[in-house]
Amino acid sequence: METQSSQTTERPEPTREQIRRWRRYLADERHEADTYRALARKYTGEERRILERLVDAEERHESYWLALLGERALPEPRTAWSTRLLSTLALNFGSIFTLAMMQRTEQRSGYDGDEDAPDTMAADEHVHGEVVRALAAKSRSRLSGMFRAAVFGMNDGLVSNLALIMGIAASGASNAFVILAGLSGLLAGALSMAAGEFISVRSQRELLEASTPDVSAYHYFPALDVNANELALIYRARGMDEEKAQRAADESLRRFKNGGLLDDALAPAGYSDFEEIGSAFGATIASFCFFASGALLPLLPFLFGAEGVFGMVISAVVVSVALFVTGSIVGILSGQPPFWRGVRQLLIGLSAAAVTYLLGILFGA
Repeated sequence: METQSSQTTERPEPTREQIRRWRRYLADERHEADTYRALARKYTGEERRILERLVDAEERHESYWLALLGERALPEPRTAWSTRLLSTLALNFGSIFTLAMMQRTEQRSGYDGDEDAPDTMAADEHVHGEVVRALAAKSRSRLSGMFRAAVFGMNDGLVSNLALIMGIAASGASNAFVILAGLSGLLAGALSMAAGEFISVRSQRELLEASTPDVSAYHYFPALDVNANELALIYRARGMDEEKAQRAADESLRRFKNGGLLDDALAPAGYSDFEEIGSAFGATIASFCFFASGALLPLLPFLFGAEGVFGMVISAVVVSVALFVTGSIVGILSGQPPFWRGVRQLLIGLSAAAVTYLLGILFGA
């Protein structure tokens, strides 16, 4: 603190822009400390201790900006409303959302190239980003299989049924026919998505199972000839050169003969557990339900009596909101800008609907 104080007294009078920037940094550091503190309460053990260390680091950064600002730190600065909103949503929806949001926050630190921020502080922020990335990795792997099915199902349901309904309605078909086409598209698409997801996930699991070592091989290891150790072939098949493979096999067999295990020999190379894939049944149900939910939204205005252009406009608005929200959620979870991910998903979906709308007008004419 003495070093920081001496540095502060030697500084020239800060400009208004500097003060504004320092106050923003102070608010952000306090906000990050509060978020990590709230997140730590949801964890136990080592993960909790790691998050508490991050709180300490953010408080250290807060002290630096307080020393620079002095009396200018009052009144207490407020974090940007968008950041507060995202934090509130993330903390209410679950730890993975919060971790993903904090990963992005740390990665886009404004300290890089700021002469008022020490290099050590900028480095801290990037390290924090990697710490949070590691903490979020396990949650992302658990989520990825079901989440993929949910996102793909919802997005496909929204886009495909909106495109179908827009094309049929634009052709001048009656409201009853639009509803019939929409319900048919919902059921056909949901069943197709569910079947495809089941086959995809099940096939992927079967491929991984085919690469998983056979634990029954344990029963044969006691009979291995120490002088002609075939166990070395396992290591060689996994990429080791002959000399290293032989040493590893000899060591593994020696440990096994003394009552140890051959876990390293049976560990599948490049294998990640099935949590990352999810169950075929769970993915099938998620895909069906989310596709049906997405496909129902563009149909709702017509089910409530809307017709023609008015029904198409309301349907497009409803689907636009859903597409934007879905894209934003994907952006948050992947540590990317949620706004632009939402815009990207919105534009892609509306573009598909616009094509079928024009085709509907063409065939209707």
